[in-house]
Order: sequence, then C-alpha cells, then structure tokens
Amino acid sequence: MNKVKLLIALALFSASSAVMAQNVNTPTPYSMYGYGILGDRSTSMQRQMGGVGYAMNSGRQINVMNPASYASVDSLTFLFDIGADFCMLWSQDGSAKDKAFGGGLDYVTMQFPLCKFMGASIGLLPYSSVGYAFGNDIAHGTMENQGSGGINEFYVGVAGTFAGFSLGANISYDFGNIVNDVFANPASGSTKFEHVMQIRDWNIVIGLQYNLKISPVNRMVFGLTYSPKKTLLGKSWATIQEMTQESIPTTVGEMSLRNNYYTPNCIGAGVSYTHERASRLNVEFDYSWQGWKDCKYSPLYASADKDVVVFEGMEFNNRQRFAAGFEYVPRVRGNYLQRVNYRVGGFYTDDYLKIKGNSVREYGVSAGFGFPTPEGKTMVNLGFEWKARQAHPQSLVKENYFNITLGVNFNEVWFFKRKIR
Repeated sequence: MNKVKLLIALALFSASSAVMAQNVNTPTPYSMYGYGILGDRSTSMQRQMGGVGYAMNSGRQINVMNPASYASVDSLTFLFDIGADFCMLWSQDGSAKDKAFGGGLDYVTMQFPLCKFMGASIGLLPYSSVGYAFGNDIAHGTMENQGSGGINEFYVGVAGTFAGFSLGANISYDFGNIVNDVFANPASGSTKFEHVMQIRDWNIVIGLQYNLKISPVNRMVFGLTYSPKKTLLGKSWATIQEMTQESIPTTVGEMSLRNNYYTPNCIGAGVSYTHERASRLNVEFDYSWQGWKDCKYSPLYASADKDVVVFEGMEFNNRQRFAAGFEYVPRVRGNYLQRVNYRVGGFYTDDYLKIKGNSVREYGVSAGFGFPTPEGKTMVNLGFEWKARQAHPQSLVKENYFNITLGVNFNEVWFFKRKIR
C-alpha cells in the first residue's frame, strides 16, 4: 500500500512540476524589472501567518524556509504538501485604474525521515514570477509591453539534530526563462523587441535552529538561515522582428549570465514561542535581509532606439522583510471546531527594486484556517491575504491584492512495520 501511495505522490509531483513551469501567479508591471516578483519559500500555512518560518519546526508541516526544520519530522511520518493560489489585483496609475486576475499552482513539497535524528525534503518552489501587459505612448507612435516566465527552484534538503541544535541545507537547481517583449507601433506595422534570460543555475541555503525547552509544555525556537552571494549561470539574448508573416527574429545581442548577473547574500532570523497542553499556541517573529544593492545586473537592450527602452531607470536596493504570525488550536483533542487551526499574520517589505529613484514597498495582513480531515493528521489549509504595493516617494503604480491560498498537507504513517504474530 505504501508503494502505491509513493507512486501517486511522485506522479502528482511530476504533473505539478510541468504545470508550475508555465504558471504566472503575479500579474503586475513591477515584475518587468530585475528578476520579477520574488518569492519567500513559504507554504500556504505559513502565508496565513504573515510568511514566517525561520523558527518553525512543528514536524506537522513542511517548512522550506529553514532546512534545519526537516530534522523534526517523526521517524514514521511522510509529509506531502501541495499549494495553489488565486489572485485579484486592483491597480491605479494616476487617474487610470485597472483590474487583473492571476493564480495557479504555487508549490509542491515532500518531507520524510532518514533515521531517528535526520530528515529530508524535496520539492519545487517559485524563486520569482514575471507577468504583465500594458501599453503607453512614445515619441513616434505607441508601445505595448508584455512579459512572462520566472525562475523555478527544484531543491533537495537534509537536516540532522543533536543536543537541541538542528542543522540543515537545501541544494537547489534553479531554472526558467524570463521573457520581456516590446511591440512598437502595433497599429501600423509592428516591430517586436524581445529580451530573454535563460537561467540554468544552482543555489544553496544553510539553516540552523535551536530548541529551548522552558517547561514540559513551553518551548522557544531560535532560527537562522544563510545563502551566499553568487553569479547566475545561463545566457541572455535580445532579438528584433518585424511582425509580418515571412519575418524571422534577428539576434542583436547575446551574453553569458556568468559575472554579469548576481544573486545576493541572504540572511534570515526568527524566534518562536510554543505552548502545547490541552490547547496549542504558536507565535513567531521573523526578519530577513538580502544584499541586492551590491549585485551586478547587466541587461541587454533589444534596440538602440531611445524611444524603446526595456529597463529604463532601474536599480537595486537591499531587501528587508519583517513578519509576525500567530496560530491557535483551542483544544488539540476536542470537537471538530476546537481542533481547527486558527491563524493570523502580517508583514512589511522594503523590496529590492528601485525604479526611477523610487523604492518599492509592500505590506499586508493575512488570516486562515487549518481544517483537519476526519482521520486527524492530513490538513487542508485555506487562507486569505490582502497586500499593497507601491513606490516611494513617488507612488508610480499603486496596487492592492486579495489572494486566496489553498494547500493540502498530507500526513501519512508510511514507515510503520506491523509485527507478525
């Protein structure tokens, strides 16, 4: 029976990977800059708590944000978590208003024990997402901009625990294409300018957690993660194409990503407090910092025409994020409503994008529920999130999002051997 479940899980994982590689979760013009809108490796359950996770290690939910958490998995337990979201966006640029929808598969992860003191995880997550379409006037006509793609992160992680400390690491294969298109004068003989980044890279995240047991029912966890600055691997190219039936793209530039594009030093830290007796309470505070300001970014331009500029006025800021979350279960062994997990959270982000001298900021609040299935271990996580994004001091495009997130965390006892009598 366990082999059948494993085959089903692997089939779902493979199908999810194919769908995710084509999915666009975030329709926003801000995603045309840099590598798009960055993800934070959080699951549906964590997003309901503001996106916390550096000090989370319950063993009931998969936590990719800190790979040290894999060591907390029970020696008989197999976890499989798959999540999706639906996004509604309201944007305003001056007096112009717009509405858009997005969403789809968000992530798929697995976690399982290696031995009594070690656990492992494997999964696929979004590192960044690109999706936008808008038009505007230029000196000699009109221009339309479109973008799609992003970077996906396929990771394998291992962690071990000793004397209250847990140490783990994720090694990932990062892949994807980021495509930025500009159509000049689409009404009268359109010309397409295209810039493509093809990423084929690797990355590593190291995590540490320390469990401090205050009493039999109270404990604190301190978490820390680090990922080093490194150059991206892959290639970038730009083409021009007259949009006629016989036309083919002409490559006007090509370069290697090595030593021309970088990802930053990243540090994440968190502290959590858990009380668990008849009820369960968990509170966590997180902070993360990413040194994007020192990362080189050398875009190819699709045209020398000054009326058509793909990445005008873009710089990088250091990115920092503050998050807090709260989870409460009224009675762990009570009736159904008492066993539901109730969650709230909030966050504030100084993003890595600086556009025409204006820094991009993002903030939001979230809430959600973890609904246990009748057998009690598998959890259906339903969440709601509101967030706003705009630049400062000039607001540029103001955006308000309402997201609905859905995750299913399968918790199975797969490694139990029955005694033969």
